[in-house]
Amino acid sequence: MRPRADPAWVYSQLLRLHAQAATAPLCVAFSGGADSTALLGLLAELPVVRPRLRALHIDHGLHAQSRTWVSACRRTCRILKVPMATRRLRLARARGQSLEAVARAGRYAALAAALRPGELLLTAHHLEDQLETVLLQLLRGAGLPGLAAMPGVMPLGAGFLLRPVLGVPRAQLRAWVQTRGLKCLEDPANADPDFDRNYLRQQVLPALLSRWRGAARTVARSAGHVAAAQELLDALACADVARAADGAQLSVPALRTLPLDRRRNALRWWIARSGRRVPDARRLEEIAVALLAARAGANPVVSWGQTRVQRHAGRLTLAEVRAATPAFELTWRPRRSRKLALPHGLGQLQLVRSAHGLIDAAALPAQVTVRTRRGGERLRPRLGGPSRSLKSLLQQAAVPLAERQHLPLVFAGDNLVAAADLWVDARWQPGTPAAHRLRLIWHRPA
Repeated sequence: MRPRADPAWVYSQLLRLHAQAATAPLCVAFSGGADSTALLGLLAELPVVRPRLRALHIDHGLHAQSRTWVSACRRTCRILKVPMATRRLRLARARGQSLEAVARAGRYAALAAALRPGELLLTAHHLEDQLETVLLQLLRGAGLPGLAAMPGVMPLGAGFLLRPVLGVPRAQLRAWVQTRGLKCLEDPANADPDFDRNYLRQQVLPALLSRWRGAARTVARSAGHVAAAQELLDALACADVARAADGAQLSVPALRTLPLDRRRNALRWWIARSGRRVPDARRLEEIAVALLAARAGANPVVSWGQTRVQRHAGRLTLAEVRAATPAFELTWRPRRSRKLALPHGLGQLQLVRSAHGLIDAAALPAQVTVRTRRGGERLRPRLGGPSRSLKSLLQQAAVPLAERQHLPLVFAGDNLVAAADLWVDARWQPGTPAAHRLRLIWHRPA
């Protein structure tokens, strides 16, 4: 059946896209424009849908008249007898960021956060939107995930986003609105050619469609073929990641056995599955090649945005970028107080009497210094044994990298007494069984 702006056809699409659409609450992302007005109105005409239907308007706060738009959307919803909720954004654009991209990210984040348990979000993306998306992705040099354009259904937050009119031409939606006499908003930003999508819509598509009238449908069909190919690549990546998985981490030796193209594919899928933004081609190549080829113990990192991939002890770890803990240096008089609070939320050091303690109380100075690592620290972990670099000890013990960054070190003058509660230098260890022994405990932060 050919896609069309008809309530029964739209409902059939919902049922095709998601099994729960027959009973789940439905939320339409409602801008007040012609497309979302058509979608909301088409669904409101269905008695089986209306009782579980609502509209959600996102006020971006970018224009002085945005409050007026909220009122206009409420009037339309009253006419359609559909309840409406509103969320207002406070957008912050970093230097070099596109306002279009920031507004889109903020809008989807707000929509995801506003969804109720079990609710499905519906958007009014249509056939020409799909054409625009494919062309924009081509011009940006996107890979297969980008060229697959917009899927009919996708995860969003704790739920799903459905696009039931993705195959319907824009003209049909607008004609339906006109026949119902519904008033629609027109965002003046849609006329600004500085936005890439607007320039494409105003300057490029009219010429393209005048020559190839069926371009929107044929390009959408191509996007479908690309999406099918991407599904196969995702299935392959899932299998490769499963073989390389070590808990939430990936084994470096296992990844190295993969051909480079499959390695890239597996890494891209692994990162995307975590819900994080996939890095650009240059950084992905850096992870797939240079990071995996680095010498053991180098612990290289590749970062983008708020995400980083780090290699440590033969595994890749995916994590958030965190600000480095500031260096600190404190004076501690353990004979006055056996406890010392560390700055920056790093927990507490404590000395306790213990038959198995590794510090001789008589040898410990009345005043010690506690500070973070500076590099080059050494200690002798056992009597008669060799001096070892702290770096090599940490690597051999596979101490997590995040812990190494803020490890508290105890010094007597220039001499290292203890590295947190991991090692004590032999100089301060008890020489006789009857010695008064102390145990150093680091109460780590949660």
